[in-house]
Amino acid sequence: MQQGEVIIERRGTAGIIRLNRPRALNSLTLPMIRTLAEALHGFASESDVSSLVIAGEGERGFCAGGDIRALHESARAGDGLAGTFWREEFRLNHMIAFYPKPYVALMDGITMGGGVGLSSHGRHRVVTESTRLAMPETGIGYVPDVGATWLLPKAPGEAGTWLGLTGLDIGAADAIYAGLADLQVASSRLDAVIDALSDLPRGSSSSDVNAVLQAFCEPRGESRLQQNAAIIDRAFSFDSVEQILAALAEQEGEFAAETRRVLLTRSPTSLKLALRLLRSGRRSASLAECLGRELGACLQMLDNPDFFEGIRAAVIDKDRNPKWSPASVEGVEPATVERFLKPAEPPLSL
Repeated sequence: MQQGEVIIERRGTAGIIRLNRPRALNSLTLPMIRTLAEALHGFASESDVSSLVIAGEGERGFCAGGDIRALHESARAGDGLAGTFWREEFRLNHMIAFYPKPYVALMDGITMGGGVGLSSHGRHRVVTESTRLAMPETGIGYVPDVGATWLLPKAPGEAGTWLGLTGLDIGAADAIYAGLADLQVASSRLDAVIDALSDLPRGSSSSDVNAVLQAFCEPRGESRLQQNAAIIDRAFSFDSVEQILAALAEQEGEFAAETRRVLLTRSPTSLKLALRLLRSGRRSASLAECLGRELGACLQMLDNPDFFEGIRAAVIDKDRNPKWSPASVEGVEPATVERFLKPAEPPLSL
C-alpha cells in the first residue's frame, strides 16, 4: 500500500485509490494529479485488476476540487504552476473518461469542481445521501472546467446551464437526474461495496461491476431540478445572461427568485464566459474539444482580476464579499469575453 496525499492499494481484484487530504476536503494538488495518473496507468496494465475504485478519506467529502489557494499563489507569482496543473488535470479527466477498466467513483460528501472531473467522467458514478455536488466556479471569478462544458450540456433541458451558471450545490437525486451520477448507495454501505468489488473474479466486466452496485442501490429521492424543470428550461434557454435574468424576473415563485438572487452575486464576466463555453460545448463533437477550449479560457484567467478577487474573498480573507469588475453583466464588453476564447498555446495534448 502506498500512503501520502493519495493512498493506493490492491484489494482482491480491485485497485483502490483514496484521496488523503481530509482537512482540505481532499482538494487536489499537482503532485496528487501526477500520482493519480501514474496509479491509473499502473492498474490499467495489471491483468489481475478488474476494476478501479476512487474515494475520499474523511467524513466530509470526496473532493472539493483543485487547491485554489495554491493556484492563486501561482498566478500571483507567475511561476507557471497553475497552467501546468490545469494541463495535467485535464489530461487526467480525459483518461478517466476513456479508462479501459470499470472505473467506480464513490462521490460521498462534498464533490465539487475538480472532484466532479474525477468522478462524473467515470463509467460508474455512485452518490450517497451526503453528496453535495457543484461546479461553483462563477462564484470565485472562474468558469466551469474539467470537462464540465461537455458534461453539463448533456443534462436534461437547461439543467446543466442552471448548474454551470449558479454554481449551487445539489444532492444525490439531482446529480442522477442531471446525468452526473448513476445510482445512490447509503454512505454506511460503501465499505461493503468496495469489499464486494474486490471479490469479483479476474476479468470481470462493467456489467459485473454494475450488478454489484445495483445490489446496494437504494431509491433516490425527489429531484428539485426535475420539479422546477419548466422554470429552468424557460429562463435558461436564452443565449445571453441579460435575457436569462430578465426571464427569471418574470417567473413566479421562490425558486426563480432565489436563482436570480444567486446569479446577481456571481462574477458578471464569469457568467458571460461560462454561458458561452456551455453553448459551445453543446455543439462540440468530443470531450477533448471542450477540454482544449476550457484550457484556453483557464490560461487567460491568470490575467483576470475577478479570478484573484474571487479567491481572495472565498479563501484568503474569507469575507465572502467579492468586488467584481465590472460589477454588472451589462458592463462586460463582448471583446472581454472573446479574449478568453483564444486557443491554448501549446495545445492540450491528450
